[in-house]
Amino acid sequence: MNRREALSSVALLLGGTIIGADIFLSGCKSDVKISSALDFSPENIAFLDEVGETILPTTAGSPGAKAAQIGQFMKTIVTDCYEEKDQKIFAEGIGKLNAASKTKYDKVFMELGADQKHDLLVAIDKEAKDYQKTKKPEGPNHYFTLMKQLTLWGYFTSKPGATQALRYVAVPGRYEGCIPYKKGDKAWAT
Repeated sequence: MNRREALSSVALLLGGTIIGADIFLSGCKSDVKISSALDFSPENIAFLDEVGETILPTTAGSPGAKAAQIGQFMKTIVTDCYEEKDQKIFAEGIGKLNAASKTKYDKVFMELGADQKHDLLVAIDKEAKDYQKTKKPEGPNHYFTLMKQLTLWGYFTSKPGATQALRYVAVPGRYEGCIPYKKGDKAWAT
């Protein structure tokens, strides 16, 4: 599977386009300017790992987003592929997520329990979806939309996501157009 096919598959999962994918697909380093607002300290990478793990937690059948080092993936894509305006939104989003956590639970996100993290992200996800419905095409993206897209993209194109969360055949055999599906079967990675 090449990058273009992987992104197309993930975009289908997300129900649309992925922000920053056009630069990623070009395969070349663009002249993207790095926002001065970006701070990918080890603490912020751990924070993004935790956000990703809350979105895609470890289960009995597959590893979670932390196993895919989702925070490091986000850092790479935001730094190398996002336009400066989206970099700024992403960087400010970390603070906004912590502020929402303090408002709701009087604790920063990293201090919350798993259920509290889940409930907070569900509420923020609803806010982001409502925002996306009303925003103009040229309007700024919602920070959580960026985080969630990167989590899904990074996870399902990572080795743990593609080989343990999805069914994977490194070298597929002949084409079989009609394979029976049993309820609970994993989707195919390739």
